Amino acid sequence: MSTPLVLTFDIGTQSARALLTKPDGSFLDIEQLKYSEPYYSRNPGWAEQRPDFYYDRICEAGRALLSRNEEALEDIIAVTLTVIRDTVLCLDKDNQPLRDIILWLDKRQADFNNPFPAYKRVIFKLAGMQDATNILYKATASNWIRQYQPEIWAKTAKYVVLPTYLNYKMTGRLADSEANMIGHIPFDYKHRKWKTDRDLTKCICDVEKEKLCTLLKSGETIGYITKEFSEKSGVPVGLPLIATGSDKGCETLGLSVIKENKASISLGTTATIQFALKKYVEPQPFMPAYPAVPNDIYNPEIEIYRGFWLLSWFVKEFGTADAMEAKELGISAEQLLDKRIEKLPPGCEGLLLQPYWTPGIINPTSKGAVIGFADYHTHYHIYRAIIEGLAFELYHSMRIMEKRAKVNISEIYIGGGGARSDISCQIFADVFGLPVKRIQTHEACSLGASMVAFLAKGIFTSYDEAIDAMVHEKDVFQPDPETHITYMDLYLNAYRKIFPKLNPIYKKIIQIVKRRDIL
Repeated sequence: MSTPLVLTFDIGTQSARALLTKPDGSFLDIEQLKYSEPYYSRNPGWAEQRPDFYYDRICEAGRALLSRNEEALEDIIAVTLTVIRDTVLCLDKDNQPLRDIILWLDKRQADFNNPFPAYKRVIFKLAGMQDATNILYKATASNWIRQYQPEIWAKTAKYVVLPTYLNYKMTGRLADSEANMIGHIPFDYKHRKWKTDRDLTKCICDVEKEKLCTLLKSGETIGYITKEFSEKSGVPVGLPLIATGSDKGCETLGLSVIKENKASISLGTTATIQFALKKYVEPQPFMPAYPAVPNDIYNPEIEIYRGFWLLSWFVKEFGTADAMEAKELGISAEQLLDKRIEKLPPGCEGLLLQPYWTPGIINPTSKGAVIGFADYHTHYHIYRAIIEGLAFELYHSMRIMEKRAKVNISEIYIGGGGARSDISCQIFADVFGLPVKRIQTHEACSLGASMVAFLAKGIFTSYDEAIDAMVHEKDVFQPDPETHITYMDLYLNAYRKIFPKLNPIYKKIIQIVKRRDIL
């Protein structure tokens, strides 16, 4: 064997990747498949996919990648898998899907008809948890299935997240990493185990324990590649599939964030900021810190649900002319728009954007807002305001988590599709007033997943050693002090006051719309 390789499958919302990773953090080869239909909607707000859609993409990507690299097959020492979060399936007694997959994007709502025991309702109300628990109950897919597809739930022997099902398809074993148990499921994040009936919040997602999978530590072997999967994917029979963690957790690891002074920002469809803490700290009241991929770390996280999707939304709704011009130039619309906004001043000449296009658990009445319009503003100002708004909100989130965790962040590592943009990275550096670092690859999620396998197979003895060998800083965006002062003036005296001032109006809008719908 010349250089040991890890074969990693990275299953995202928009595409699937298969990668052959080297111990130095480089990739021998990458195969990416973009989905022609990432999901479909039978009703407004729904997001579903065929049960074996992602498994088929794994097989397709594996065949394409490995057929080009037959000479490297004997160098592969392990396989890893990292997958989108909060995406669920119902399986029958033979582990066969009973219905289509429900994705994390899905917005269907279960009916809330006081399902909690009376004494828990009292506790939730006294603790200020009533609104949060009610929202979580309605957003939990298993509750909707119980109510609207009781015949499906009656046949459900196992209720699993997507990576668990894919593990089964690859190895024949229905087991998964604790670091993958992120979503609307009855998981005790602090103790990394399934909730019991004695847990106060089990009633929010009351799935019977026998319906849940076997839990493993990150780095443990889930199973071994079966002959059936090998024949469909080209992956050699008998290779171990190593337990890793969720896509965001693997990305945070791949960005080298395992110390308390670092934060990981992901500029993806959902924009997030994660810390890496040895202690369990809720990032916001009633919101859990997730189990990190390293088994002794937690990742408290705050997310902006629509994140850098807002830029795609903008291009679709307002950037037709720019998209056509970009096509003629042979670049993406986002690349052209980045050039257009470079010369606009920080703060977009008084235009501020609050990126709450989709409300969250903590602020369920929130809506998006753009304020400060003047006759000199153009659609380029709006585009830059989106990026600045996301930066303001993630900065606000960092400050909340710093205060709760009693830590100080001194370094920011940035990943996700939005991190390809130099102007976005510079705006984040200027808003945060901290160096923003970009590593040698945009495949940080896959890099983190591969790192787990190299450690499990003894190539490295610790995550520190693996990070030193595999993660390399490529670009550092230093904040401009004067620009940071401008942004902090806007943040302190304008941005953070938007939601408290507008929230009463948001509530009135919701009431009026509900009344109209009833009439």
